[in-house]
Amino acid sequence: MGPLSSLAAGETRLDWDSLFAGRIARMKASEIRELLKLLDRPEVISFAGGIPDPALFPDAAFRDGLQAALSGADRGQALQYSLSEGYRPLREWIVGRMASLGIVCDVDNIMITSGSQQALDYLGKLLLSPGDTALTGWPTYLGALQAFNAYEANYDRLVPGDNRSASAFRDAAEAKGGRAKFIYVSADFANPSGETLDLSERQRILALADALDCAVIEDAAYQSLRYEGEEIAPLLALDIARCGSIEKARTIYCGSFSKTLAPGLRVGWVCAPKAVIGRLVLMKQASDLHSATLNQMAVDHVARTVFDAQISRIVATYGARRDAMLKALSAHMPQGVHWTRPAGGMFIWLTLPEAIDGAELLAQSLQREQVAFVPGRAFYPDAGRGNAIRLSFSCADEGPIAEGIARLGRSIRRAMDAATPAAWKTSEPCARSL
Repeated sequence: MGPLSSLAAGETRLDWDSLFAGRIARMKASEIRELLKLLDRPEVISFAGGIPDPALFPDAAFRDGLQAALSGADRGQALQYSLSEGYRPLREWIVGRMASLGIVCDVDNIMITSGSQQALDYLGKLLLSPGDTALTGWPTYLGALQAFNAYEANYDRLVPGDNRSASAFRDAAEAKGGRAKFIYVSADFANPSGETLDLSERQRILALADALDCAVIEDAAYQSLRYEGEEIAPLLALDIARCGSIEKARTIYCGSFSKTLAPGLRVGWVCAPKAVIGRLVLMKQASDLHSATLNQMAVDHVARTVFDAQISRIVATYGARRDAMLKALSAHMPQGVHWTRPAGGMFIWLTLPEAIDGAELLAQSLQREQVAFVPGRAFYPDAGRGNAIRLSFSCADEGPIAEGIARLGRSIRRAMDAATPAAWKTSEPCARSL
C-alpha cells in the first residue's frame, strides 16, 4: 500500500509512517522527560530529574541583565538577527573561563549553542555516517544517545580500567560497517554514574584517540560542581598541553550554563579547533540561524557579575544535599545494594541485586511510597542492565531526602523479599568512591 491509503469511497489519508526516514525508528522518547511530569505532584518525593534547583537561580542578576540589554545602546541588537557564532562579548568571557581551566583559545574557537544538547546533536551530524561507531561509557548520558541515534550510530563500550587495544576497537567498528569516529566522555561527575576520571584515565583516552585517529567529545556540563577533592585538568587542556595548540587538538569541549546559572535560556557553547567551529557554524545557519541574542546578552551580564558567587552558592547547597543522601543510603539500604560516592555533580548511581528490575521497582515505588527516580536501563546503549537506578539530589532539601530514601529502602526490601534469593544477603550495603 502506497503513501495514499484508502479509507472509504472517495476518501484518502496520507500514510505518514511510509514517508518517515529510517533513522526515525532509532529516536525514542526520553524516560527522564516523562518523569519530570511527576514534579507537579506534591505527594511525590522526586529524585528523578537531574535539574538545578530553581530556588538557586540568580533571578535578580538576570532581571538586571535583561533590563540592560533592552534599555542600553545595544537594545536593537538584542532583538535583531545576529551572528551564528554567537554574541561576541559572551564568547570573549568564555575565552577567559577556558583559560582559567588551562585551555588557551581565542574567540574564533567558540560557538554558542542552544544548550550543550544542541552541541551534541550537531557533533553527531558532523562526525557520524550511518554505521560508524561512537565509544561511550557504559552507562552513559541518555541525551547523548538520543542525539547520536538520529545519525544511525553504533556503540562500543569504553569503561575505566578496560585493557582493550585500539585494534580491537577498530576491528569491532569495521565489522559493523564503519569506523570509530569519536570517544564521548563526561570526565567530571558524569550523568548518570557520578563518575570522575582520574588523570591516568584521561591520558589513556587521549592515547586511544590518537591510535584510532578519532575525535574526543568532552561533555563538561557538571565540571563546576565539585564538592571535594582537587580539580583535574579537562581533556582539552591535556590535549593542548601535549600537542601545543588548540588547532592541533582532537578534543571538542562542550560547555553549558544550564547547571550553573539557569537552563531555561538554553545557552551553551562549543570550544574546538577552528576547522570544527567553521563546520558547526554552517550547521547553525541551516538549523536556527543563531541562539537567541537577548538570552546571550543576559547570560553575559550574569556571568560577568555573579558567576563565581553563584558557583560558591550552589556548590555549598548541592554538596550538603549529596552528603544527606549518602548518609540516608547508609542508614536505609538493605544488604546487596551498592552505590557510588560522587565528588560532585548531581547524581548517585545505585546497583541493585540482579533479580530487581529498576523499571518495575519504579512502578511499585510510585504506587506504594510516592518516590520517583530514573531506571538505569535507558542509560545503556544496548538497553542492558536493568538492575540499576539513578538518584538526583539537586532539587530536594535534607528532610525530604532522608524521608524519600527511607521510603525507597522499603520498596527495595519488598522487591528483594518477593524474589528471595539468598545470594544478595551475603554482602553489606556500601558506597563506592569515584
